[in-house]
Amino acid sequence: MPFYQKGVFLYKGNHDKNVTSKKLAQTLPAIGQAVKELKVIQTETINEVKEVCKAAAGEADILFILGGDGTVHECVNSIAELEKRPVISILPGGTSNDFSRMLNIPQNLQAAAEAITDGEIIDVDLGKSNDRYFLNFWGIGLVSETSQNTNENFKKSFGILSYFLSTLQTINQVEPFSYEITADGKILEGEAVMIIVLNGKFLGTRELPIPTVSPTDGKLDVLVVKNSSLASFRELLSMNNPETIADELTELTHIQAEQVKVAADEKKEIDMDGEMKGETPGEITVLPGHLKMIKAIQ
Repeated sequence: MPFYQKGVFLYKGNHDKNVTSKKLAQTLPAIGQAVKELKVIQTETINEVKEVCKAAAGEADILFILGGDGTVHECVNSIAELEKRPVISILPGGTSNDFSRMLNIPQNLQAAAEAITDGEIIDVDLGKSNDRYFLNFWGIGLVSETSQNTNENFKKSFGILSYFLSTLQTINQVEPFSYEITADGKILEGEAVMIIVLNGKFLGTRELPIPTVSPTDGKLDVLVVKNSSLASFRELLSMNNPETIADELTELTHIQAEQVKVAADEKKEIDMDGEMKGETPGEITVLPGHLKMIKAIQ
């Protein structure tokens, strides 16, 4: 990792000061050695997160984000339209930390900080949907309904387990919907319980078995799940073998595209990176190599 002149280290405040102090002690020593001038900023609200990220774009060479997928999502949206954007480095401080996994970042904070200082800068694609941006995924149906069903208190207590229990609960409630997808001019129609447009392949910490998903190929992967049977979702959510191909999952349709339009027979709430942002229809495009991010070297 190059030696940076100026950096901003952003972290969300926690009611438990001991937890916050431990996280900082695990990360700052290694990060501090890579930056000549490091500004450490605690944020308490989403608006503060946005303000810090925008300010960092104008004054820093690199932005370190210690937080979960939601915090990363807001930071990315704050700087996506700016002409000058700092290198972004994610320190996994949330429940799933899905895109950090895509960047090979260890989930232990001390190991993550050390891996980042030895990491490499890569150009990462960014998805855009209407007036919002997403780094990991865009989704409707089961994925968005699962997010809404996840109890925040339960999430804090049980972490990753809460997503899986919520998924199992939602499977019994979700109703199929009719859709029309236009992907690079090709039209797909049918019924589904979930549609996901992927830039990353981790969802709720689990790796989806789609080897073509890459945040550096200038394409998005569109996954249509037709069936809500418990067996099919157990298969999908439990499989993380990168050698598995999507065609082996009979209840799925998978295509790649640069521009995608998704419409449903009724308005569906859109989940972007775990945050509920708007309703269908959605017009989605990929911005190739739009962000520079730190990837850990394996």
